[in-house]
Amino acid sequence: MTMTPDTAVGPGGAVPAQAPLARAIAIANDKGGVGKTSITANLAALLAAAGYKVLALDLNRQANLSDDLGYRGTEIDDQGAGLIAALLTGRPVTPVAVPTRPGLEVVPGGVALGDLTGMMVGRVQQRGREAFRALEVSVAPVAGGYDVVLFDTPPENTLLVDLALGAARWLLMPTKTDRGGLVGMQLLAERFLIAREINPDLALLGVVLFGTARGASAIHREVRQAVDEAFGTADSPVLTAMIGHSERLAADSRALGRVAHELESDAASQPAWWESLRAGDRSQRRIAPTAATVAEDYRKLAAEVLDILAAAEEVPADE
Repeated sequence: MTMTPDTAVGPGGAVPAQAPLARAIAIANDKGGVGKTSITANLAALLAAAGYKVLALDLNRQANLSDDLGYRGTEIDDQGAGLIAALLTGRPVTPVAVPTRPGLEVVPGGVALGDLTGMMVGRVQQRGREAFRALEVSVAPVAGGYDVVLFDTPPENTLLVDLALGAARWLLMPTKTDRGGLVGMQLLAERFLIAREINPDLALLGVVLFGTARGASAIHREVRQAVDEAFGTADSPVLTAMIGHSERLAADSRALGRVAHELESDAASQPAWWESLRAGDRSQRRIAPTAATVAEDYRKLAAEVLDILAAAEEVPADE
């Protein structure tokens, strides 16, 4: 079953009003460079383009999400000041609309979040693990107005990841098939179990392979075994969709502030390379032809995520 905006959170939606974070997804892995921000940006933009109302929160001091979505340095980019103020005071976050992206709003990250780790250390000393409910307290009042809420988390910062796990209903974990990605996944699996002590509704939406060769079936089996061992299950939650990776496309995305399906459209409308060469026009950046393949990967991932959410919300007919 594929969800449509008609089954969204909010008035007339399928998710009860008392569960505003029922479609809140933390995208996390303790290892950097495994596609967390790319997946957040592409899912957010794809779902918004499909008519969903999406909120993306950036917990990363580097704020790479602002590059991928094209709002770095614009008037909405407060470098995380609004987010940290909300967490300090317990007030609701104030989402802002992303220019030229109807349906998509963000709570920006940035350098202001450098103070957040120290703040959380102090709060944990005072309140114990209950301190990790701070993000839930600030996001829940506004989350009911969105169909999907995405948390982009930083690498190797367990305190900020724990904030996201304390608020989210779901964990989506990207990983590469190399040793570093799998170790990061195993470390996060341990934090996932601890987070459920204060957030028992937290569940694993799935593990998504990022930057992998599609035909590497033996390696994929090894990853599934590692996931089973990390989460103690014989039914591997590795998603069917996997994301191919292109360094050139990633560079285009960050430089132009456009995600894969937008770059796919750009590539389709650009003149053939030989036409540009004949015209002597070398001024425009050419989009990598891999945009179409990667864009399709993200479409499959978005569809699979929506199907999982829809299945979790289905109520048996006899209830």
